[in-house]
Amino acid sequence: MINSEKPQNRGIYLLPNLFTTAGLFAGFYAIVAGIRGDFETASIAIFIAMIMDGLDGRIARMTNTQSAFGAEYDSLADMVSFGMAPALVIFQWSLHGMGKFGWMVAFIYAACGALRLARFNTQIGTQDKRYFQGLPSPAAAAIIAGWVWAGTSNDFSGNMIDIFTIPITFGAAILMVSSMRYHSFKELDLRNRVPFVVMLVLVLIFALVAIDPPTILFSVFLIYGLSGPVFTLLKLRQHRSERAQAKEE
Repeated sequence: MINSEKPQNRGIYLLPNLFTTAGLFAGFYAIVAGIRGDFETASIAIFIAMIMDGLDGRIARMTNTQSAFGAEYDSLADMVSFGMAPALVIFQWSLHGMGKFGWMVAFIYAACGALRLARFNTQIGTQDKRYFQGLPSPAAAAIIAGWVWAGTSNDFSGNMIDIFTIPITFGAAILMVSSMRYHSFKELDLRNRVPFVVMLVLVLIFALVAIDPPTILFSVFLIYGLSGPVFTLLKLRQHRSERAQAKEE
């Protein structure tokens, strides 16, 4: 009997997975740099991994090279770059002096990163693409890396580091597994025409970041992290007011 089924293509798409590999390498290098005490380089490597993570998905969609393999590979790379790497870097930079409490906080962050990625994978195709449920792991990693980079470049004192590191790390971890809603900005279409003022705003953002990259980047992602609770509270108030008006009618 002749088998008429076509053999499955067992190859993988090179271009998007190349960017995923670059992000994985950056996350791994951040771990190596953190172990040897080069915290500025480790923080920059995490931001590079974040850029690569943003590019691989967009390139896959633009070139129509999405695949189940690419999605799984991207998730595993994200766990290294945005789960393990920030946890180890922040532990080596500040938390190691707090004994068991310090490494437990670092572990909580890594575990919440894994849980966030697992929940995201199970919600693909069912969730509103305009929003994320919980703080995205790359943004949480950017908060941690930004804090380490800002503290290293500005020579923050030990007391100041100890006061803020615990709430920043623990807060980022909890926000990742929370039900807070965050704008995904996926509705932005980079291929269409935009008003001239948009380009002007982008130029101003680049100029602002160039003034003091660690402080500005940390501030931007911290504001994004706090936007989730604020946005969620505003939505809850709106729903309550709508329910109250409906009862009155």
